[in-house]
Amino acid sequence: RQALEEMRTLYERNQADVSEAKSGRTDLIFLIRFRHCCLLRNQRCLLAYLYDRLLRIRALRWEYGSILPNTIQFHMSAEEVEWFNRYKKSLATYMRSVGGEEGLDLTQDIKPPKSLYIEVRCLRDYGEFEIDDGTTVLLKKNSQHYLPRWKCEQLIRQGILEHILL
Repeated sequence: RQALEEMRTLYERNQADVSEAKSGRTDLIFLIRFRHCCLLRNQRCLLAYLYDRLLRIRALRWEYGSILPNTIQFHMSAEEVEWFNRYKKSLATYMRSVGGEEGLDLTQDIKPPKSLYIEVRCLRDYGEFEIDDGTTVLLKKNSQHYLPRWKCEQLIRQGILEHILL
């Protein structure tokens, strides 16, 4: 906001000096050019900042999944939340179009799995968790389970489960 306010001030000063320079004050041309360079620099800095935030928001989709925690969403502007939702929908459309009938979940494994099942410890109470074969597992704090990796990868990223490395 401060950078935008500074840019607005520089622009207004340049507008005033341009009208004076048109009336014959050529000594203001260098000052106008200097302010214009400052405006361009601020613009580049703001665009770099916004692009960095965009990349971070895109990474949040891969890290947390399609639903962001409220603590993260609180620090995002309405436009950023809207961009996240559009990116989420675009990614979901692409994943459905690849991999046959069911699609392909690209967010399933961040690293290639060494085994299909992993041992996990529940870090906090979650409740019942259903596996594809129909069995349900009660995820209580400090309980340990041997579950399919692809089913619990999202819960690991959300901090509900912890992968126990042997």
